[in-house]
Amino acid sequence: MLKLGHISLGVPFFQASLSGYSDYAMRRLALDFGAPLTFAGVILAKSAAHPGVVEKPKFKPRDDEHPVGAQILGTEPQVMARAAKELVNVGYDLIDLNFACPAPKVLRRGRGGYLLKEPEKVMAIFRCVREAVDCPVLMKLRIGFDKSEQSRENFLEIVSEASAAGVDALIIHGRSVQQRFGCVADWQFLSGLKRQFPKVTIIGGGDLFDAKAIVGRMNSAGVDGVVIARGAVGNPWIFRHLRAVFDGDGPLEPPGLEEQGQVILRHFELVRGLYEAKKAVRYFRKFIVGYCKIHPERKRAQQGLLAANDRKELLAAVKKWYPA
Repeated sequence: MLKLGHISLGVPFFQASLSGYSDYAMRRLALDFGAPLTFAGVILAKSAAHPGVVEKPKFKPRDDEHPVGAQILGTEPQVMARAAKELVNVGYDLIDLNFACPAPKVLRRGRGGYLLKEPEKVMAIFRCVREAVDCPVLMKLRIGFDKSEQSRENFLEIVSEASAAGVDALIIHGRSVQQRFGCVADWQFLSGLKRQFPKVTIIGGGDLFDAKAIVGRMNSAGVDGVVIARGAVGNPWIFRHLRAVFDGDGPLEPPGLEEQGQVILRHFELVRGLYEAKKAVRYFRKFIVGYCKIHPERKRAQQGLLAANDRKELLAAVKKWYPA
């Protein structure tokens, strides 16, 4: 079991906030396959602070997906607090503060991972948000902005002060901001951090793609849970497999071609309910790359599906490469 404030999850994992990916379609599939909690894609605080924006269908959570979290990105404590309050008002159950994003366009604006350089501002944001909402408040971090000693000191200051201030959980990716995704995530560091701060709920992230390996990594690091990010793109089965391993029934065999095809089509139909017809096919292509990774003829299947320009062509490609 994993406790995030007053919310208890029956298993110690959940789906991360993935910018450009974790819309309702992806979240719904994750829940269907066993994720106990999902997060919407990261939302810019200055947008979410306006009630008219968060009332739009693409931002509002659905009745069938609770608990569901919102992750916000920004630099001003009061704006972040207003954004958190508006998101809770429209139905989100948790708030996650993003101090980890390594995207260059985010860093140039002093947001996301850049704020790991400014522990005082990070804590000012947290305290304002904590006062504004009556729900679990989490923080998403990386293990520093870079590998310098000053960066490490800033990170530990944030963890220590957040712990004292009552953060409900820290979601920590095992790379620095400057490392982005270019090296192996440092789970040994996460292990040492948990020993240093045993009372803090620490959720580990980074390089989580295989259910058996994920459970082994979580247990060896001693963290309280794990968050699945890239490993869930085009792979909702990861949650079913994780449940099986935690229950002692796994690892499970990969899904057959018939089931793969059925899930691809279900995912696409969910996407069609969110976007206009032409955009839906273009948008879905990034998920196709993930789905095709377990196809025995990955490259050919991927090329066939990516070549589709409309729903009819995509359905024909799925029928060809995923016979049922």
